[in-house]
Amino acid sequence: MSAHSHVEKELVNPGSFHASGRLKGVLFLCALVGLAATAGAFFTDTLRAWPSFLINHFYFLCLGLGGLFFAAIQWLTGAMWSAPVRRVSESFTAYLPVAVLTTVVIFIGMHDLFHWTHPEVVKGDIVLEGKAPYLNEAFFIVRNCVFLLAWLFFSHKMIGNSLAQDQDPGNYRFNLKNRVLAPIFLVVFGFGFTFTSFDQLMSLDPHWFSTMFGVYAFAGLFYSNLAITCLLTIYLRRKGHLKEFVNENHLHDLGKFMFAFTVFWAYIGFSQFMLIWYANLPEETGYFLRRMDDAWMGFSLVLFFGKFILPFFWLLPRAAKRSESRLMIAGIFMLIAQWVDLAWLVQPEFFKDGPHIGWIEIGMFVGFAGVFGLTVLRFLSKNNVVAIGDPRLQESVFHHHQ
Repeated sequence: MSAHSHVEKELVNPGSFHASGRLKGVLFLCALVGLAATAGAFFTDTLRAWPSFLINHFYFLCLGLGGLFFAAIQWLTGAMWSAPVRRVSESFTAYLPVAVLTTVVIFIGMHDLFHWTHPEVVKGDIVLEGKAPYLNEAFFIVRNCVFLLAWLFFSHKMIGNSLAQDQDPGNYRFNLKNRVLAPIFLVVFGFGFTFTSFDQLMSLDPHWFSTMFGVYAFAGLFYSNLAITCLLTIYLRRKGHLKEFVNENHLHDLGKFMFAFTVFWAYIGFSQFMLIWYANLPEETGYFLRRMDDAWMGFSLVLFFGKFILPFFWLLPRAAKRSESRLMIAGIFMLIAQWVDLAWLVQPEFFKDGPHIGWIEIGMFVGFAGVFGLTVLRFLSKNNVVAIGDPRLQESVFHHHQ
């Protein structure tokens, strides 16, 4: 028997993943704790509640949207290596309908989050008056709804095609449909996510602007998506669902991407900072000066070392990218670092006295994480954990067994 036929024989559909009642119970408890913390925050301290909600809303929106982005680039490029792990990333898109609800909450809290929504603030301010055709409530709501609905449409079509391909593995028409849809989605994603990051994060300081901010936000999106994709892949592999499909070579590929986007995030962050520092324009430098004063300097250093320096050296050795335990530590650390980054972007616009991280911020994060986890588990319990109909699956598993 040839090596190729031996591998083919082992490619048995692993089926869906049915989580233990204990895991579901933990996630459900997290969701309840988060709901209680959110309600308590809005009743006791709205000044902290709204920024915390925005941070967690954007964080988990990026995880859900990042899953669709990851899948789209695999279809577009015809990547072989990712075939066994693509369905893992697809599962994150199950959260996107929840993001619709959290976006509506952001609309409700616009006056508490964004200064430019107050006419008395805009009146007489030459900068805000000039931006008013773009920064106004009606247009803000319309464009954010349009982009979110567009992402939901592409998610429904492309993930639907991926699942349909499992039912008809010998006919690749669904895969070909996604190869047509993927580049269209990526264009929509590029414009939509850029404007969404401008609206929901950059406009917290409506006087400041950076043409690189959308790329910076994207770097964080893919950085965190790679981390959570790696974590869930390892978890499912340890549970036996991906054991025959994913080996240390696939993990090595994920680890290389995690390492690369650690560097990419640092490169974009430094480039944005360096250009603003060099130009030294008052309307631009104020944004960073607030984050470099005594109250925030320590937090800024934590971000730099935690999101770049430590993951960089941790993932630098080849062995680290092939080790489940080291990749899990890196993935958890990177997910925490991404949350810290969003807190660094949001909180200085509300708290000049330094970071606020307490029961409100942690409680909301736990709640969002619980809901996210439940939506992902529900997806994986209804569908195959591997895209068994992917035409590149045999090649990927065979190639990585050489």
